Amino acid sequence: MKTTSTKNFPKLAALTAALGGALILAACGGGGDDSGTPVAAPKSNPVPNPPTLACSTAGVAAANGITGNVVCMLTSDGEVVIALDARTPVTTANFLKYVTGKYYDNTIFHRVVPGFVAQGGAYSPGYLPKNTTIGGTIKLETNVGVSNVKYTIGMARTAQPDSATSQFYFNSADNSAKLDYKSAAEPGYAAFGRVISGQATIDKINAEPMLTPVSEYTATEVLVYWAIQLK
Repeated sequence: MKTTSTKNFPKLAALTAALGGALILAACGGGGDDSGTPVAAPKSNPVPNPPTLACSTAGVAAANGITGNVVCMLTSDGEVVIALDARTPVTTANFLKYVTGKYYDNTIFHRVVPGFVAQGGAYSPGYLPKNTTIGGTIKLETNVGVSNVKYTIGMARTAQPDSATSQFYFNSADNSAKLDYKSAAEPGYAAFGRVISGQATIDKINAEPMLTPVSEYTATEVLVYWAIQLK
């Protein structure tokens, strides 16, 4: 297996005292470790092709009980069905644009922080970067009553509030105290849906062995095979 410097991997979070310990949920330039010490690259997933191209019967049944928009996503750790929130119309429409455009198909969860989030929507297998700005940035929709509790989905962004593009994250824990709106100076991160089927999949991703004890990369890549809009 080839080795590579951590400088070749995206730096996926910044922890600053100014933000009161909040994590910037977006990819930015640079490496996760400025030491340049070579580390083993994450292994390719042993099942690169999807076992199915359709949402499960259980997933469809869960969607049938929802009035609004629903997305079914198949990962290498299992299926996730997401009910999108009508209180975040801009964020929901943005996510659906990437789903219907097949942008998320054959991508990876490029950042996993146990007990915090699993983040995707920016890299293909091999940590090959995708163009995350093809749809432009969107307005931040926080302080609308949607909270970053466990098993919700939110949009990653840079330090600028209105900067989200394609990257999303699943909350692996109740992150409302860290990520919800606090004030105009701390506007938080936009949660825009909840997992209605497949919570065990989020737990499984969250429990994946990590590349190193201090990394935010899983030892084996976790794939997003596809995402489709059910309704």
